[in-house]
Amino acid sequence: MNVTSIMHLLIMKTRGVFKLYQQALVRRPYLIQAIQAGALMGAGDLISQTLIEKKQLKHVDYMRTIKFSSIGLFVGGPALRFWYGKLNQHLGSSGKSTALKKVFLDQFVFAPTFLFFLLTTVDVMNGKNLETIKNNVGENYFDVLKTNYYIWPWVQLVNFYYIPLQYQVLLVQFVALFWNTYLSWKTNNSIKVISE
Repeated sequence: MNVTSIMHLLIMKTRGVFKLYQQALVRRPYLIQAIQAGALMGAGDLISQTLIEKKQLKHVDYMRTIKFSSIGLFVGGPALRFWYGKLNQHLGSSGKSTALKKVFLDQFVFAPTFLFFLLTTVDVMNGKNLETIKNNVGENYFDVLKTNYYIWPWVQLVNFYYIPLQYQVLLVQFVALFWNTYLSWKTNNSIKVISE
């Protein structure tokens, strides 16, 4: 088998997998998007621990990864799918002004709320007391929100203008792989610094 045949075979397999994904997404959009959000948040945490925090695999805190992943699985994925569906339902699905309205609402309603929830949830899952949670949120919230505004308005503009609803969470979650790495590092870095 030559290189061209191998490439052709890989392309065909990839198309088959993507077709299965599309079918599953149509049948169970919330479940599929919850699973992909959980998987990508978990991957972001693993990247944070191994590449940023420089932990060897034997020292990775897998319970931390499971906790971070569960936020995507049980809240992030379903919440994003619900939110994008509501934006489509109330604002429409196409057009420049529609995309701009969606970005505005996403960035000034959903993002601040979800980031507050995320920071609080990580602390609660790590067994922190109320005083520590308040300190950590106070210390990190505006920094995380500011960083969010450097990245997400541009991603969401492309997402809402060009990407069909059923793929919007997928696009966001792929970009969020890097974002989740940052969030995992930021939330867990403050655990060490502020006893989060």
